[in-house]
Amino acid sequence: MSRKRAAILISGRGSNMTALIEAAKADEYPAEIALVVSNRPDASGLKRAREAGVATVVVDHVPFGEDRAAFERALDAKLQEYRIDLVCLAGFMRLLTPWFVGRWSGRMLNIHPALLPQFKGLHTHRRALEAGVKWHGATVHFVVPEMDAGPIVAQESVAVHENDTEAMLAARVLEIEHRIYPRALRALAEGKIGLTAADSKKEAG
Repeated sequence: MSRKRAAILISGRGSNMTALIEAAKADEYPAEIALVVSNRPDASGLKRAREAGVATVVVDHVPFGEDRAAFERALDAKLQEYRIDLVCLAGFMRLLTPWFVGRWSGRMLNIHPALLPQFKGLHTHRRALEAGVKWHGATVHFVVPEMDAGPIVAQESVAVHENDTEAMLAARVLEIEHRIYPRALRALAEGKIGLTAADSKKEAG
């Protein structure tokens, strides 16, 4: 079986990127990490990817200003150039338009540091502590036009402790992220999960 060519989109350090690259080193893993793309030239994850022998590309969003569509066309062109089959978002801090999501519908995953549908958006650990929840965790889901609303692929939880700080909770959740994202990419690359037409049409709020 030929391995699927996956790209990872990052904006920063890309710790989940590293977990995916490590998992894909195994001979029996069904996907290879063929490309890492950052929208920020200074993203520290780019250096880590190059050190791991993965091709890197920068598509800087700044020159495009408010023209999100032009930025995404440039991003999509790079993915096509490298013959990418699957896309994983790993701390990619850009909201994607329905056009781009549609282009990669059923082939793009995101990881979110919360037990969706709880705590969509940012500052999930702080919000979990403020809400007093007993369980928190991470979720891998398909990307649809509505933010953090796609069908769940993998999810795992940790108990929230009374003395937890935001940093302590984040560290335990990150361990989960590094475990479930490679598992989710494997399932997608093997064709064991998919996105229905109804799922993919969830519109942005």
